[in-house]
Amino acid sequence: MKSGRTLGFALSLLLLIGAVPSLASDTAKEKRWADQIVDGLIDGEAVWLQAGNTKFLGIYTESAKKPAKGAVIVMHGVGVHPDWPDVVRPLRVQLTEHGWNTLSLQMPILRNEAEEPEYAPLFPEITPRMQAGIDFLKSKGNQNITIAAHSLGATMAAYYMAHSTNPVKGMVVIGTSGTNFSAAKLRYFDSLPKLNKLPILDLYGGEDFKAVLDTVAQRADIAKKSGNTHYIQVKVPGANHFFQGKEKELVQEVSSWLDKHTTR
Repeated sequence: MKSGRTLGFALSLLLLIGAVPSLASDTAKEKRWADQIVDGLIDGEAVWLQAGNTKFLGIYTESAKKPAKGAVIVMHGVGVHPDWPDVVRPLRVQLTEHGWNTLSLQMPILRNEAEEPEYAPLFPEITPRMQAGIDFLKSKGNQNITIAAHSLGATMAAYYMAHSTNPVKGMVVIGTSGTNFSAAKLRYFDSLPKLNKLPILDLYGGEDFKAVLDTVAQRADIAKKSGNTHYIQVKVPGANHFFQGKEKELVQEVSSWLDKHTTR
């Protein structure tokens, strides 16, 4: 029965994707944002990556220290872009001061008003974009690669890792609830048991969204039951979902964890 349910889910998802082609990533919106980002970019280099027939933006920023400790792929949350001022830009810029190269990727997006559940048909676009990012980093000599992902980006990162044969050294999830989707196989909760060998930092704010705070114990329990002894949760007191005013603490927690768990 389990295989039947899995097959049924896969067929349903394929039918949904085929029936609603308009729910592919809004590439026109991606281009508008990319034009604005490239024109005003101060820190880092705009790079154009290819995922199948889709060209998308990445921002590569090299470490201020040489040699770099490795590289961090930064993944944004719902509906935004790879230079978003909350969480994303602080990580992609300030981690370079701690010895890390960063590559912030434009993930698939929808219109501004779209809710997270509407992103389900976009999940097949995640793997090609992540693969393109990893290939780019390796072409630059980066072998020690980690992911740092915020909100919906954390769900996407976990999904990618659960279905990937191209592992990274670790993953930082920031402000994830595990409840983004009702469909099996897409939720953080469903991906997490498959990542029982992966070092994971589950970082959240003390004033985060209710869905994030309400599932703290559940996320830890799932990781424990899967046998992941490298799953760590850290709460940043006073931080909201976007770590506004707590950017220093955000970067410090991520940097400290990276040094301890991905440079050995």
